Amino acid sequence: MSGTFAHRARIDAAVDTVDVAAYTIPTDAPEADGTLDWHQTTIVIVAIEGGGRRGLGYSYVDASAATLIHGLLAGVVRGRSAMDVPAAWTAMVRAIRNVGRSGVASCAIAAVDAALWDLKSRLLDVPLASLLGASREGVEIYGSGGFTSYSIARLQEQLAAWVASGITRVKMKIGRDAHADVDRVQAAREAIGPTAELFVDANGAYDRKQALAVAEQIEPFGVTWFEEPVSSDDLEGLRLLRDRAPATIEIAAGEYGYDLRYFQRMLEAGAIDVLQATRRAARASRASFRLARSPTRSESRCRRTPRRRSTSRRAARSAASGTSSISMITFESSRCFSTGHRSPAQTDASIQICPGLGLASS
Repeated sequence: MSGTFAHRARIDAAVDTVDVAAYTIPTDAPEADGTLDWHQTTIVIVAIEGGGRRGLGYSYVDASAATLIHGLLAGVVRGRSAMDVPAAWTAMVRAIRNVGRSGVASCAIAAVDAALWDLKSRLLDVPLASLLGASREGVEIYGSGGFTSYSIARLQEQLAAWVASGITRVKMKIGRDAHADVDRVQAAREAIGPTAELFVDANGAYDRKQALAVAEQIEPFGVTWFEEPVSSDDLEGLRLLRDRAPATIEIAAGEYGYDLRYFQRMLEAGAIDVLQATRRAARASRASFRLARSPTRSESRCRRTPRRRSTSRRAARSAASGTSSISMITFESSRCFSTGHRSPAQTDASIQICPGLGLASS
């Protein structure tokens, strides 16, 4: 019976403590994409305890998110049932009404939300995938890097190493110089061979005509994924690219969405082939769970088949129904540390714990 009582106690567990820390981790070299340069990455890590177990969550966001968690969100979730994660999420969203729903606040909520789900799965002694309910048996991955700050040699070395290790899809950054970008894509293809899939990400750096021209020029090198060819806020531009770019290239966007309405607008505009819901900003958390259960067709990359370019009849059907003929939805975790990075547990002097936040209980 002791086992039964212990299980009952875990089910009845409340959130006891909420600890938060922010870490700044230098990159192994300066990094850049089409619109931004950086030399370090900040990660906010949340640890929540209850019922004798501990759950972890994190988000890549400014250290100010840790201050928000420490001063506001921790008090919202402390004492609540560890089983009622959706209720905790709703309470946190209400609590940040005067702070602002998007940006830092959503990223802070995401870190706490992830820690709560992890705690619940540990209390119930089941994998998180089983707790949430799996949509498929496995998830294909891709290596993401190839920064615009890299030399051609460094670009080829990184992408080729990923393919050699068994990763059959790689993504590189473009957007700084349209002419040089085409040469870099060609060099990437030469490095990874003819069979690996090649993705590119412009981070919204191009205008519409530039993006369309680049899409046509990189198509001969087997690019199958063009992420944010224009700003994600330019839904008409994304739709233009989706309709007019080579049919073998899929248009991806959505990683800067913070709520379901953001994704709904993209779908209604027929703006993308691949809807990206990025976990680091809850931006996904609850939204991604609901998207995963939506009736929109979702496929893994390994089963993707080239789509046909929209015809007037197909476009008319989409307009009439108010839906997008989207090819798939992807759910991305925060980006991995680049080659040469170490995890927070392995890094020593290169990590700076934000003053006053070093895993101090809230």
